[in-house]
Amino acid sequence: MKENYSIIFLIVVLFGIELSAQQDLTLEDAVLKRWTSLNPERLKDLKWNNEDDFFSYQSSDTTIYLCNYNNEILDSILLPELNIAFQAEDLLLKLPSISWISRHTFRFRNNNKFYIYNTERGLHPKVLFNIKENATNIDFNNQNEKYAYTIDNNLFVARGSGNHIAITEEDNSNIIFGQAVHRYEFGIYKGTFWSNDGSKLAFYRKDESMVTDYPLMNTSSRVGYSDIIKYPMAGMTSHHVTLGVYDFNNNKTIYLETGEPKEQYLTNIAWSPDDKYVFITVLNRGQNHLKLNKYSAIDGTFIATLFEEKSDKYVQPLHPIEFISKDKFLWRSEREGYDNLYLYDINGLFIKKILNKPLVVKDYYGYKDDNIYFTTYSKDGLGVDLWNVSINKRYKKKIVGDGSYHSFKISPSKNYFINQYSNLDTPLITQIINNKGNLIAQLLQSIDPLKNYNIGETHLVKIKTEDNIDLNARIIKPYSFDEDQKYPALLYVYNGPGIQLIHNNWMASAPLWMHYLANEGYVVFTIDGRGSENRGRDFEQVIFGELGKIEMEDQIIGYNYLKRQDFVDTSRIAVHGWSYGGFMTTNLLLNYPNLFTCGVAGGPVTNWLFYEIMYTERYMGHPDDNVEGYEKTNLINKAGLLEDPLLMIHGLVDDVVLPQHSLNFLQSAVDNNIQMDYFLYPGHPHNVRGKDRLHLMEKIINFIKLYNR
Repeated sequence: MKENYSIIFLIVVLFGIELSAQQDLTLEDAVLKRWTSLNPERLKDLKWNNEDDFFSYQSSDTTIYLCNYNNEILDSILLPELNIAFQAEDLLLKLPSISWISRHTFRFRNNNKFYIYNTERGLHPKVLFNIKENATNIDFNNQNEKYAYTIDNNLFVARGSGNHIAITEEDNSNIIFGQAVHRYEFGIYKGTFWSNDGSKLAFYRKDESMVTDYPLMNTSSRVGYSDIIKYPMAGMTSHHVTLGVYDFNNNKTIYLETGEPKEQYLTNIAWSPDDKYVFITVLNRGQNHLKLNKYSAIDGTFIATLFEEKSDKYVQPLHPIEFISKDKFLWRSEREGYDNLYLYDINGLFIKKILNKPLVVKDYYGYKDDNIYFTTYSKDGLGVDLWNVSINKRYKKKIVGDGSYHSFKISPSKNYFINQYSNLDTPLITQIINNKGNLIAQLLQSIDPLKNYNIGETHLVKIKTEDNIDLNARIIKPYSFDEDQKYPALLYVYNGPGIQLIHNNWMASAPLWMHYLANEGYVVFTIDGRGSENRGRDFEQVIFGELGKIEMEDQIIGYNYLKRQDFVDTSRIAVHGWSYGGFMTTNLLLNYPNLFTCGVAGGPVTNWLFYEIMYTERYMGHPDDNVEGYEKTNLINKAGLLEDPLLMIHGLVDDVVLPQHSLNFLQSAVDNNIQMDYFLYPGHPHNVRGKDRLHLMEKIINFIKLYNR
């Protein structure tokens, strides 16, 4: 009997030790460790070789492993092997990210040099290119024999170590070459585009001389000064973009005859397989009419418009055409309601639609032997599925579709995929599957990095609108949740186009500060209302013409859902959001007074007339054509309606949502004798990052707690 008591005592003691081992999540850990030690483990620098079906990854910053698709180790490269070529002052302290350039050769960077390393020969790293110290926007061609780069506003190309060619030599500060244009809208993320054989380079030329100067206050020196940027606001004159092509065979540049008007958008640049033609999606300023145009890469002449698309709201081209053969290509469009793939011949003749389902295409992976591989969002937008569809046969198969959130990397042969996925209950699984969806090898099952922390439950729910549309929502509860207790709540909002806050992945995409706040005795709630992304064209475009109207209706649907929960203290619900979410937070307080105890609006748009042309005119139209819509969405003129405590926060050098938005709202509050709180982060742009983000989150949470007692 005494032995039984001893066993029971031991179990109790061990159980107590296990409980005491659990940690409370601090705000510092939640903010500063979210993407490091508190993020699920990943295989670092995991990628396929570019010619053969083997992959590489790094382990412990000291070893690069090369493995076949069965996860059998073929070779390993140690950090000392890469360091043999370097002097003591240049030694690599950890493995660099590598880029495969052939079966046996990869490229990496150390300080201001690119090196190549041959795994088969075991040679010392060899210098490939010396990099100019102030070079940016580096872009290698497919053959890795040249790379383009920019210094200040001009474009250069390196051909061999020490051989640098100036493609442009413009000294006008308003003319910029080889950089992204149109403020990174329309899927644009770079400004140079190599031909397939590397003998030509297409590049953007941007003329900003007609764009209004805008001053951002820099306080880093004793005497402050203005950083002048170019910022084209809605209704104002935009910049003028053209596309040049430099030919290395004759060392000459020609410009494509993209024509008038100057205020149009050139995007989705693509080369024909034979490099004779360049294809550009030309979008009018109104963003409701696009043309897929074909131009000669030899003399720049306009050849033909392959097809056009129009809309009574807007069209949004985001992806270049993808050639699957020398005379056929895929085009992505949501013209029938959902982002889909369409097959055309090189002359613009429509052949077929690839997937006849109401699903949004996410990523295209490639074509082989009549089969196209791509992903779509699940019907509810929460998960990602992998598809294989035949071009010529009536065959389609969902290779992977379990509702989880997947990302894939396809092997060179297109026979295998690296599949990384998570869901609400699974931190991360990394595996190799074949193109039939069968598991080949499990590479890593990440442990829960929060298993030793007190973390509350996250729930995904669906809430219906009056039109019977399901809206995805996320609820985070305290670790010590008691269903008989009533908790204050925070409604976290974004709800703008192009963004989706909730997925069926680990933590449901929630930042860890939300769990910290939940453990402080809060319910944290988020709803992706109409206007958000990946639910189809009509779901997103319903907001056209008056931003905030429909979105507020759906946030109030979420608010009312919260009020119906027995565990929510309906007298203590706060609201917070950043950027578009800052606009929505302010909008909700002004239009629905006394529903929320308080709000925190970060980097908010307060008047769409002050925001950039490309984004604003897509969703609101030109101000001259939508005077009423712009007036209804002008929050500055409504500041006098503010009844609830509001904290507005802005980065002093925000070049996305200009500080003018919040400052003018503040001035209007003063003019109307309205009290509000305001805070600036000197030196920070649109998002407050680094160590100062902890300060930001403390300020936000303290304000919410103060007024939500």
